[in-house]
Amino acid sequence: MLHTPKARPELPESIAVVMPAFNEAAHIREAMRAVPAWVDAIYVVDDASADDTSEVARAVGDPRAHVLRHEANRGVGGAMVTGYRAALADGHTIVVKMDADGQMPADEMDRLVQPVVANIADYTKGNRFRLPRSTAGMPSSRKLGSVLLSFLTKVASGYWHVFDSQCGFTAIRASFLALLDLDNVASDYFFENDMLIKLNPLSARVVDVPTSTLYGAEVSAISIPKIVATFPPRLFSRWIARLSNKYLVIDFGAVGVLAAGAIVCLLFGSVFGGYHWFLSATTNHVATTGTVMIAVLPIIIGIQMLLQAFAMEVLSSPGSSETRAYIRELVVSGDLS
Repeated sequence: MLHTPKARPELPESIAVVMPAFNEAAHIREAMRAVPAWVDAIYVVDDASADDTSEVARAVGDPRAHVLRHEANRGVGGAMVTGYRAALADGHTIVVKMDADGQMPADEMDRLVQPVVANIADYTKGNRFRLPRSTAGMPSSRKLGSVLLSFLTKVASGYWHVFDSQCGFTAIRASFLALLDLDNVASDYFFENDMLIKLNPLSARVVDVPTSTLYGAEVSAISIPKIVATFPPRLFSRWIARLSNKYLVIDFGAVGVLAAGAIVCLLFGSVFGGYHWFLSATTNHVATTGTVMIAVLPIIIGIQMLLQAFAMEVLSSPGSSETRAYIRELVVSGDLS
């Protein structure tokens, strides 16, 4: 059986936890103490906190702890890049991301690590929605936002089996982490989404892992209106860049041909149709049936080609079969009860 609850993963893996922290003096102590004993190192990255987050973290006295501090705030993504680089430099082979606010149940960390250790995943990501009881305390606005952003992230990243894109409880194989251009990963709360988008061209297998969430007195620094206003355009631009990179540069294939053809057809149909609609409106001359068909047919064909490209991506989502198998094993083992 792959999953052994609360057991230390098999050596020779060296496991590190990175904790981005901003003004978390009230929670960092308990978050650090909750990290399982089988973890080899803890990197607390104080992202220019105004409180004594660094001092509290050092006072915990955990010999595994490394406290790093930014003099200027770089955002959660910037803090993670600092922690990731430190973990890579120290030779750790699996790196876990765990927030310092105490909302992530550290006793479920083995669920994230085990698929990477067993080589059925290169990146694992928590999904709070697979366990409905775990989202009971989540504000309704965050639930709705998470659902909408998760769908848009599916499209942008190509990982159609992955949900809860904003969950930051993750684990990654160091060899894949080393391949990422960390300088160009988003430095703000878009970090989680950007990681998925950048891992797809590497064909990294992503496994969606059921996890819980602990809600207490902590206050989220995430601005829902700001995310709703800024994330969709960024996801769209990343989607175009990923498709171009993966299917036209790295591996020119059917999905790239279909997507490129769809864009050409949609643009031609829209421009041609718009132009003749304008002529018709300004001259009071009704467009001929042939003119209408020349505009409509490319749009219909473009939509069909785009849907076919989506279908092919859904079927080839790296890690989808591994996710299904792992969740079945968790259910059979009783670990989700």
